[in-house]
Amino acid sequence: MHDERSVRFAAALATLPLVAILRGLTPDEAPEAARALYRAGFRLIEVPLNSPEPMESIARIRSAMPPEVLVGAGTVLAAADVGRLAELGADLVVMPHADFEIIAASRERGMICMPGVTTPTEAFAALKAGADALKLFPAELVTPVVIKALRAVLPPDTRLFPVGGITPDNMKPYLGAGATGFGLGSALYRPGLPIGQLSSQAEGFVAAWKALKTA
Repeated sequence: MHDERSVRFAAALATLPLVAILRGLTPDEAPEAARALYRAGFRLIEVPLNSPEPMESIARIRSAMPPEVLVGAGTVLAAADVGRLAELGADLVVMPHADFEIIAASRERGMICMPGVTTPTEAFAALKAGADALKLFPAELVTPVVIKALRAVLPPDTRLFPVGGITPDNMKPYLGAGATGFGLGSALYRPGLPIGQLSSQAEGFVAAWKALKTA
């Protein structure tokens, strides 16, 4: 299963390596929000577990989205949650830290795992534990200068995703330093955001990404 999800993950990254982080989303909003993101081009969606009824939101998004969209949870703090996510058919396990027990549980369930790291020590340890990608968090601390230094020593195929304070206007230096993609939080979605505004902000990020890649 992990191989199958790995293929889908690679395809999603090739389409658009931007992860929509829907912190504070409610289950009733979830399907429509996911559809708006999908129309804009997003193929990676996470609902942090400190949102209202996050498992229900994830289940509804997974049901509403085609297989090419990887759906999962952010702010995963306990290995037990990985089992619950697997039962929902979720694909992604994202966390703000590098908990090796959670990484192992994710691999055991065949799920894509993106732990959070800040230092080279954490980055290498997370990769050794089986991480599929690294969440560089908080991005305000892991600056483009730091990312460039990490790129010089990490395996060349390591996927690096700065998360925290990312906007359409500040992606360029991170991308130039070697970022693979980004996790998008409050600049994309805030609780209660109207769907029309979510669509507009999603389209803004996609346009900015495409402009940077074709520059």
